[in-house]
Amino acid sequence: QDPGVTYDTLATEAATVADTLANASTSQMGGFDSFEENVGDQSAYEAAVRETKQRVLDGDIYQGVISRVREAIGPIDPIDLYAALRDVNPSPYMYLLQHDDQHIVGASPETLVSVQGSRIVSNPIAGTCSRGSSPVEDRRLAGEMLADSKERSEHTMLVDLARNDVRRVASPGSVRVQEFMNVLKYSHVQHIESTVTATLASDADVFDATRATFPAGTLTGAPKMRAMEIIDELEQNPRGVYGGGVGYFSLSGDADFAIVIRTATVETGRDMPRTRVQAGAGIVADSEPAAEYTETEQKMDGVLAALRTLSETESSEEASQ
Repeated sequence: QDPGVTYDTLATEAATVADTLANASTSQMGGFDSFEENVGDQSAYEAAVRETKQRVLDGDIYQGVISRVREAIGPIDPIDLYAALRDVNPSPYMYLLQHDDQHIVGASPETLVSVQGSRIVSNPIAGTCSRGSSPVEDRRLAGEMLADSKERSEHTMLVDLARNDVRRVASPGSVRVQEFMNVLKYSHVQHIESTVTATLASDADVFDATRATFPAGTLTGAPKMRAMEIIDELEQNPRGVYGGGVGYFSLSGDADFAIVIRTATVETGRDMPRTRVQAGAGIVADSEPAAEYTETEQKMDGVLAALRTLSETESSEEASQ
């Protein structure tokens, strides 16, 4: 198909979606059960953390990212959820995608890979703490996170992994860590982030860059292949879109992909519509199972807050009728 025709069609569809979002409300959902049901309870998750720690101590891996799922039954309008998420948890990457009866609604803070011209950028995020109730507490929590030897060593390892991934498609000597261990603040959490850059090799393109960086080490652990085998063994459910990439390849040869985290998957075509939210934590030798469980809760908080906003709005409207 002619690229110009494709562009015009997509531009029209984008304008329609933008108009729909501008007029989104939170009054169309109904019957949403509170987000209490866990797929795999805390004890099961902590057992998986202990097993992953043992694999690290045995020298099988350096780190493994073990995730868990929360699931709720009840109809949700994905557009309303996107509008709520945009207000509750604004993030660098906001997206609403539909594939058949599955909707992917997300607010990701993390770049898998961006290629603009010949410049490659990857932004590994590793290290999480909660937001404080005041600016002073915010700074205290961030300082404690940066001073934590586990967080620092884990982040450094994953930055090195990102450098190695990017180096595979970079011009020799061009890989740089432009920013190292910055603290970024979001609505519900604070993260440690670094920025890895490079110049794309003359014989490589955006597809090569995406292949080289996917999946992100921050969602698998290291080494990637063995970590993924252990994830497949220990996690109770297939990950689906979680940890994947969402973004675009442009007609001009650029690309920009986020990692699919801080995301809800809404399945609308079932007898019992359901919504899933997933989050993981990086497990190393000195990980504490209860603390890693808490980290997954913190990472889910933004999406869960958006879902609760919808539920509370519906309850208020029912009470007023």
